[in-house]
Amino acid sequence: MILPHPESDLTLNIMVVGTDIVRLLKNRKFVFTEDVLIRFIEKDVRRTPDLFFNALTFLYAFGFIEKRGYKIRLTPQFTENAVNIHN
Repeated sequence: MILPHPESDLTLNIMVVGTDIVRLLKNRKFVFTEDVLIRFIEKDVRRTPDLFFNALTFLYAFGFIEKRGYKIRLTPQFTENAVNIHN
């Protein structure tokens, strides 16, 4: 089980920002990684490219996203079986 540090800011936790990335990719075909990165960073000034790529690696390791060249999207299996993530 992944447990965040009790004193950490949960809004910057990889699992939380990972859901933000899923929201950005929801109902979209392959999109440039840079475009998602820009939208991700615009949401909070404390977000960094390192945090984005760590969360992206987390999502990729669990099979939630796939890549093709410089583009990414949610995997079809995840899209079909995912619980609705509220906006």
